[in-house]
Parts: sequence; C-alpha cells; structure tokens
Amino acid sequence: MSLQTFKACFVCKAEFSELNLAAYVTGGCMVDMQVMRNGTKVVRSFKPDFILVRQHAYSMALGEDYRSLVIGLQYGGLPAVNSLYSVYNFCSKPWVFSQLIKIFHSLGPEKFPLVEQTFFPNHKPMLTAPHFPVVVKLGHAHAGMGKIKVENQHDYQDVTSMVAMAKTYATTEAFIDSKYDIRIQKIGSNYKAYMRTSISGNWKANTGSAMLEQVAMTERYRLWVDSCSEMFGGLDICAVKAVHSKDGRDYIIEVMDSSMPLIGEHVEEDKQLMADLVISKMSQLLMPGGTVPSPLRPWAPQTKPAKSPGQAQLGPPLGQPQPRPPTQGGPRPAQSPQPPRSGSPSQQRLSPQGQQPLSPQSGSPQQRSPGSPQLSRASGGSSPNQAPKSSAPLTSQPRPPVQGRSASQQGEEAKKPASPHPHLNKSQSLTNSLSTSDTSQRGTPSEDEAKAETIRNLRKSFASLFSD
Repeated sequence: MSLQTFKACFVCKAEFSELNLAAYVTGGCMVDMQVMRNGTKVVRSFKPDFILVRQHAYSMALGEDYRSLVIGLQYGGLPAVNSLYSVYNFCSKPWVFSQLIKIFHSLGPEKFPLVEQTFFPNHKPMLTAPHFPVVVKLGHAHAGMGKIKVENQHDYQDVTSMVAMAKTYATTEAFIDSKYDIRIQKIGSNYKAYMRTSISGNWKANTGSAMLEQVAMTERYRLWVDSCSEMFGGLDICAVKAVHSKDGRDYIIEVMDSSMPLIGEHVEEDKQLMADLVISKMSQLLMPGGTVPSPLRPWAPQTKPAKSPGQAQLGPPLGQPQPRPPTQGGPRPAQSPQPPRSGSPSQQRLSPQGQQPLSPQSGSPQQRSPGSPQLSRASGGSSPNQAPKSSAPLTSQPRPPVQGRSASQQGEEAKKPASPHPHLNKSQSLTNSLSTSDTSQRGTPSEDEAKAETIRNLRKSFASLFSD
C-alpha cells in the first residue's frame, strides 16, 4: 500500500447489523455499510484494509448471530485486532473454557486456579449435581445473562426442563461465596487490574450496585493474562475474570477478547491504547514492504541475506537502522568507523600492511575527513562481517608511503609516473557511480515528515471516533 493511499484512508464505525459484504478469492472483501445522510439511510460500499472488533459476534440472549460476517471477513483475508480466527473461536464459551483447561493442566492449580465446571451438550445427562448450591449457565450469553443460582435438587430439575426448552448446551459450576471479583486486562503491552465489590448484595457482582477500584498488578495476575493471551494464535486485547472467595482463595472463571467492556477511571486511556495498537499493526502490515518502524513500540530490524564478496553494499552494515539524512546545508553527522572491506581483484588493491586501498591518481592512500560520508567504502566490495586480508599486492605496483619518511622522499616518489592499470580505472569509475547512486537513494526529510503526519492524522481519527 503506497504512502499516498495510506494518507487517504478513513475510519468507519458500524455495528454488525449495519454491515453486509461479498468476499472474493483474488478481489479481497467489499463491504456495504448503511449510513444516514440527510435523514435518509443509504448504503456506502468500500474495501476495508483493517478491522478492530469491539462487538460480540454471537449472543443467544439477544438473538444476534453475525458469525457469517466474521467468516466473510476472514475469507477476504482482512487483518484485524483481535484476529478474526480468535473472534470466531470466542463465539462459544465452553470452547474457550476448554483452552483454559489446557492452561490449567500446563501450569497446575497453584499457578492457575481454574473453577471446577461440568459441561452438558443437552438436558438429558443433567440428572443431579454433586453438591449445592451450583450455578447453571445456559448457552452462550454475556453480561450475566443466562446464569441461574440453584439451591437444591428440586430447583435443579426445574432448570433442567428450561435447558430442554432452550435446546442448547449448559454448564454447571460450584457456587463461590465471593468477597469481590477480579478483572485483569491486557491491551497490547499495557496491564491493569481491578477489584469489584457488590454493594447491593446480589450474588452477581456485575448486577446492581458495585464499587470498582484499581489494584496493584502482581506477577500472579500477569501470569494469568499472559497465559490466556496466547490462545487461538495470540490475543492483542483480552481480560481474565476471577472470583476471590471469603476463605481467601482465587478462582478463574472466564476470559474475554477484544469485545470486552472498558471499566474504571481510565476508559479514555484504554481507548487511546487500542487506537495506538491498531495504528501500530497497520504500520507493520500496510506500509510499503512492511518494514516501517512503528512509533509506538521498538522496531526489530529484519535480517537480510548477506551479499557476496563481489557485490557492493550501499549504506550502513546489515542489521543497523538507516541514518536520517541531514537537512540541506547543515553539517553531515560523523559515522562510526567501518572495518576495511576486501573484495574481488578487479575492484581494489590493498597495501602489504593491510591499509586502505590506494588512490588511482597517486601512490598515497586516500584521506577522508572525519565528517565526510563513507561513500567510497562501496568500492571495497566485501561484506562487513569479513576480516581484512593482509596479503601481498595483486600486481607489481609502487609501494605505498611508509610512515616516517621525509617529505622530500615522498615528493620524489610522487614525481615518478605511475604505471597505468585497468583495474584502478574500473575502481575509480565504480566509486564515482556508487557515490552518485548512494546519494540518489537517500530519502529526503519531507518523506519522513509525511509519514509522521500520516500517523498523527490516524491517531486523531481514532481519538475522535472513540470520543463519539
């Protein structure tokens, strides 16, 4: 995606109910969105480049099932936060709980205290519970819906009949007399932990009045959310819900994905963190070559294949970031000294002491000022990882000046005519051509400023979007 296209991008906000789409094998995904224009509902068609999913794709309680749209977006190959693969997997809570069971068996009950739960595919196996009270959860729902507290066997049989009418699966877990609820959330690399205490006395802490406060982020909490963020290929945004019982024990009951609600006093900060996360992902995926460093997190330089000894390399050694070009008319920054470069016989000639290559014009070594760019190093032709070779000259040529000789001796040698050598002429022309190409390939400050302005515009768009 070119920089010009990246400048012209826009942000659209819509619910699943307002969307429709068509996905193609080679054409990507075309989305139709219903918008209001002058009081009239019209359809706007566009081809999205990135998606931030902040809505549940499936809920039995509300009768909403948008899994087909998630399939279409995945079919079109659209990148998203969280990934569309994980969004589809989160459309079934028992399916997600099975991933928590794997973590439980991996870390053990001490590090990952998962609540005891039983799954029933239908009402037929639901004869009785091992102990009461229990909490029965019907199907896939959110925000405390579809959850029933059962005190005895008679009530349990009544709930079983409701499961038969619902024609869905159900789970049962032991009721925990909680002191408060715990929520640990992770947005990118930012962590927060909250404690919620019910004031109204309801056994559901998210129902009625409750007091919410932020607590310290412990290593135990960090282990929980980091372990859960690795499921389904990785979750950039997730949260773990747990219950702290009155006997002082913790029980993990659920994990949420990017559709989690934001709570606490730092809602605006969390929105900005999500916007920065999206911009960072877009910068990595949609900019040319995918190698543009993000301003939000450290950039890991990509490794490139090493060049052969006969090839010339422009710019700094591999694995180091490109230096920012100096402003026009300003002083050029001094670069760190590079190891001598050894190349093919047709490109350079070394002195017997392993010094710098001789200049084609005279028998003295080339002098370089400390602040001058190292453009001539391309004539060496070797990779920076190779050590300089201290071998004899390739052809019989005048010896280079030795340190300590008098000026008269050096002048007499300079007057002697240097024997013409075709290799030296090739080295000089190669040096001149590479110097010209290196200068032409350097970027201008205006390109960097344009990219920075693009990132700032996207941040403003996301900030205004979340504020609405």
